[in-house]
Amino acid sequence: MTSYVEQVRADGLPVDPWLRVHVKAGATIVKVAPASMVVPGSLAQWREWTGLPFDTDGFVEVPKALVPVHCSLSHDYAVYVEPNVWVEHDLS
Repeated sequence: MTSYVEQVRADGLPVDPWLRVHVKAGATIVKVAPASMVVPGSLAQWREWTGLPFDTDGFVEVPKALVPVHCSLSHDYAVYVEPNVWVEHDLS
């Protein structure tokens, strides 16, 4: 996420359209929050939520998720850890 946030277009604005909106409105990018949202669950829960098999160890790509879900068959567990970006707007 850090390297993604640092990517800018030729005009110096972020390549990410949502970050670009904030920067154009005067915000500054503060930092990356690497574990902004964490969604843990059993493999049965992840199968129900996504309709995917969750039958291999490692990272599982879930459609429309920002990052893959880490799956552990031996622990019957999978966890999604989504990063985020903090921006600061001067409200004064």
